[in-house]
Amino acid sequence: MWGGDAGDAEVGVGGGWRRGVWDAVWTTGYQGHDKRRPTKSLEIATSINWRKRMWADKESRLDYLNFSDIAEAAVDVICNPAMRPVSIGVFGDWGAGKSSLLQQIEAQLIESNAKTLVVTFDAWLYQGYDDARAALLEVIADSLDDAAKNNASLLQKTGSLLGRVNILRTLGVIGEGAAALSGIPTGGLIAKGMAYADKLLDTADSNQELDSETLKEGKDLALAAAEKGSGLIRPKKVSTPPREIAAFRKLYGEILAELDITLVVFIDNLDRCLPKNCIQTLEAIRLFLFLPNTAFVIAADEDMIRDAVADQYEGLSERHRIDYLDKLIQVPLHVPKASVADVRAYVYLLYAEMHKASPTDLENLRKALIESLRQSWHKRPLEAKEALEALGGSKTDAISASFDLADRISPLLAHSSSVRGNPRIIKRLLNTVQQRSAIAKRRSIDADAGLITKMAVFERCAGPLQAVDLYRLIDDNAGKPELFIELENFTAEGLPASAPESWTKSPATAKVIRDWAQLSPSLQGVDLRALVYLSRETLPLGMQVHGLSAVARDVLSVLSRVANMSSPAATGAASSLSAEDAVLVQEALIGELRKVTDWSSKPAGLIGALLVADSHPPAAALLVRYFEGMKRSEPWFKALTKNSTWLKGR
Repeated sequence: MWGGDAGDAEVGVGGGWRRGVWDAVWTTGYQGHDKRRPTKSLEIATSINWRKRMWADKESRLDYLNFSDIAEAAVDVICNPAMRPVSIGVFGDWGAGKSSLLQQIEAQLIESNAKTLVVTFDAWLYQGYDDARAALLEVIADSLDDAAKNNASLLQKTGSLLGRVNILRTLGVIGEGAAALSGIPTGGLIAKGMAYADKLLDTADSNQELDSETLKEGKDLALAAAEKGSGLIRPKKVSTPPREIAAFRKLYGEILAELDITLVVFIDNLDRCLPKNCIQTLEAIRLFLFLPNTAFVIAADEDMIRDAVADQYEGLSERHRIDYLDKLIQVPLHVPKASVADVRAYVYLLYAEMHKASPTDLENLRKALIESLRQSWHKRPLEAKEALEALGGSKTDAISASFDLADRISPLLAHSSSVRGNPRIIKRLLNTVQQRSAIAKRRSIDADAGLITKMAVFERCAGPLQAVDLYRLIDDNAGKPELFIELENFTAEGLPASAPESWTKSPATAKVIRDWAQLSPSLQGVDLRALVYLSRETLPLGMQVHGLSAVARDVLSVLSRVANMSSPAATGAASSLSAEDAVLVQEALIGELRKVTDWSSKPAGLIGALLVADSHPPAAALLVRYFEGMKRSEPWFKALTKNSTWLKGR
């Protein structure tokens, strides 16, 4: 249902796994599940064809997370003539369900029978191949051309509109991508055209008249563009960029009026784009397209847009960054953070889908859960027993066991700072569980499905550095750390004194691990080494930190909490790493930094990452790539990195 991202992954560590130990487990068979606790999960795990029991990482038109109210609000705005032209912002974090919400808005719009022409523009799809402004204009012009196919006179106008897109592209007003790909020799013309386009944008914003010097500049550019592009576009006569923009807007408005429709443009994946592409797309809306009978629905991470504005227009104050977005977006809608009840309902539906509930029963369950969530402000949400009843004839012992598991893990998935109820992360975690269960079945590992889930939840909710220490504990204690007995029986605040430092350094992390320890099934007396093995088998390439040596794991522990660049111990530890270990340690540290949302002060792990980069060029390259994607501007950050020679010129 929700889109995917290659940069996100569950991290577990199996380094230190001794082959002889594993061979012993392999030959004797794994007896890890708690015999004292009767469970059907093992029977279920071995009876399921896991290859067919995973969830596609894509958006959905079906409402699984109680988004329908938000979709209805957006449709009400679009269908109100008094509100048009209108721009609606659908804001939310990565993986929160923005793309699914766009699809639900579109579905409701179709159901409303409103006279609309829907255009979907994936900004990320065109990055690197064409200028974002040009691509958006061309996609819209093509859609209008298709809509006019039964009207000969209108077809002439839509064809002319497409031609004007090409002229604007050639003039450099909307970029150089297509010109370069078509082999047009630009000779610096495009760069000048882009500079001129920026001037036009500024003039349009201020509602000022263009002065004579600017008009002359546009005429000169037009003459040069016509000469360079002769034989390809052949405009009937030379024109200036301002006149071409005005002509485009006029023709565009006439076409919409004659079609007697509202053009609704859905713009998705804007927050995956580079800042330049992001801003160009927004500028195209502002300058070319914002006319009567138009509505734009833009899905993006709000903070990312503001960072893109700051990147493109250096020196802007925080107030101007906010104003830019507020002026562009008239109706902001925010994807709500999922509550425990929302997460539980979502996981219920995923499990029902996995166990092949009939389409009718699955839809009945979905409707019952969504209605329950809508009324949850004054009524108790649907519980597992009632959800099972809604499934009717599709109810099975397997689904019942899965719903019980959903009840146990949902509070952690909702409250953990590294998950926060994010539907994409939840789906990926459950897919990881399915992968491990499939491997366990194929290799005759007697692994309880609940235990597999519990270990995967730790990796995601506690964090990769904490997982390093978890698997080291398992490895060093023959699969049965006594700490688990302490954890499950601990009644005081925090964690036992014997817990690893990475588990206790933050009250929030300590609480997550404490809550995790109380999840059923119990880990007391259970040999968990096979679960470490399963975790090693399912880590995506590039995210594996299980190859760390014992020394490197100790270094990682030190670097994750160092607070000062001048620490001799931390500096020495970083420089002692081998080239291979340095890269793996850097990946783990960057993985922790990616989860940070508050950069008002130095986050844990940043100093360690800088020290590793100072000593190891390949690790420095990883950090440079990460910094390029984040564009930090805090004064403390600039001061901290000013002496990093590997960052110079980047």
